[in-house]
Amino acid sequence: MRKARVLVPADVLFTGGAVFTGRDEPLQGHAVAVTGGAISAVVPETEASVWIGPDTRVVDLDGSLLSPGFQDAHVHPVSAGVELLMCNLSDATDAADAVARVQAYADANPDEAWIQGGGWSMDHFPGGAPLRTLLDAVVPDRPVVLMSRDHHSTWANTAAIRAAGIDASTPDPVDGRIEREADGTPAGTFHEGASDLFDHVRPKIGADLAYAGLLRAQDELIALGITGWQDAWVGTGLGGVQDVASVYRRALRDGTLRAHVVGAQWWERSGGLDQVDEMISRRAEFAALDGGRATLGTVKLMVDGVAENQTAAMLTPYRDLHGHDTTNRGLSFIDPERLREIVTKLDAAGFQVHFHALGDRAVREALDAVEAARATNGATDGRHHLAHLQIVEEAEAARFAELDAVANIQALWATHEDQLDELTLPFLQDGAEARQYPFGDLVRHGARLAAGSDWPVSSADPMDAIHIAVTRVAPDREAEPLGGPHQRIDLATAMAAYTSGSAYVNHRDHDTGHIREGYLANLVVLDPDPFTLPADEIHRSTVTSTWIEGELVYSRTS
Repeated sequence: MRKARVLVPADVLFTGGAVFTGRDEPLQGHAVAVTGGAISAVVPETEASVWIGPDTRVVDLDGSLLSPGFQDAHVHPVSAGVELLMCNLSDATDAADAVARVQAYADANPDEAWIQGGGWSMDHFPGGAPLRTLLDAVVPDRPVVLMSRDHHSTWANTAAIRAAGIDASTPDPVDGRIEREADGTPAGTFHEGASDLFDHVRPKIGADLAYAGLLRAQDELIALGITGWQDAWVGTGLGGVQDVASVYRRALRDGTLRAHVVGAQWWERSGGLDQVDEMISRRAEFAALDGGRATLGTVKLMVDGVAENQTAAMLTPYRDLHGHDTTNRGLSFIDPERLREIVTKLDAAGFQVHFHALGDRAVREALDAVEAARATNGATDGRHHLAHLQIVEEAEAARFAELDAVANIQALWATHEDQLDELTLPFLQDGAEARQYPFGDLVRHGARLAAGSDWPVSSADPMDAIHIAVTRVAPDREAEPLGGPHQRIDLATAMAAYTSGSAYVNHRDHDTGHIREGYLANLVVLDPDPFTLPADEIHRSTVTSTWIEGELVYSRTS
């Protein structure tokens, strides 16, 4: 029982709604007091009045839900913000609309030597591969290079292909593929590492544009209730940004970074183990810059590609259009033996490893690497996590808890939609649908969950993703739950993944991710309370306000 007399009144008092503390069902009939940027008490409503002083701001939730602020465990804010400021195709409804948006942008920006941006959807184009001629028809005289929404493919016009010196004789890189016409001429789509063929000629993103992109992205994320995130690519080259770390460094210096950020340093897979020493230096530099608002204690490893362009690493072969097995099982971007060596060294150096692991073979190879690190180094507090997890064998699902590996889920993808149904499932083996994003199996096997969006690959809205995690069906869509009803998770588990689960991955579970006395008042108010809604209406719950360290940083009404 709390003491009845309070010497220091609260700065803010939340009352009149349920309180999700970061796990289990919400508390009913409780109030939350905030003092000096931290949570000073969680008390029964009957005791709340003693926390009210003459300057206390009383927030009547009026039946809304108070939750810890969301944390996105896998997101690309800098490139997402830059794309919003460039040729942005993420809202295009079909191929014709995408082309029209390119033309409108080119017409509005006649002085730009190259048209750059991204956000096009593979399912808008036959075979997921748009043609150069579509762009040539609207921008014939300037190079155009546009990243796909999932950032695993590039769409280019003829002028860009010529400027890069690419032709029918250009071989596919070992980590990518060029879509070709009958005579070998590049058709306009470049997958995975083939996208890098433009890097030596296309203009780089300037420092000011990259900085503006981060600030724009931060505004977008805070409005969705996101108070912290893990940037899944702090390196060079993503979306043309040359040095993501420098963008965060500038934001820290200017005092404009409001969210708490963990940066995953990018592992250049063509480089050697000497990268570890360089990463240690960058980690130490950031540790000295600020009181923990941004850190670089994580390393990102790309184990494979994506299933829709058949570069995700699979245990079984992809099929062709006629249902026959091919010789393609996708790409392991890092040799498995080499991967084990890299992870073991990173783990010994105190780094967390953030794996991109989408296919079932990639998941196995990543878990094998974690197991090898544990065998050599013993148990550490690395909190290594595997992101995406589109296809996971049942035996591998059981290994997460055994190895203290975290399942970093992008739940928005766990539903029937055109890209999955048209570009992926028809080319996988029989029974593969049952293994798509098996969240239910992971939970039953004791895996710890974190959650992220991969924005700008897909929407950054946590409530949209949480809706699908619970239902496995997109709002207003008539479809069977992907993988079967047993792959659903309950609302409290999905909310925990986006709050306390991601805080754990970010090594911020000591002061964020929970509503608990002494924790930072990083909070979000959701209306309607999603716990009061039918499962198929969870998406209606939206953010009305976001608070960081007790300060109102977003209000839907302001």
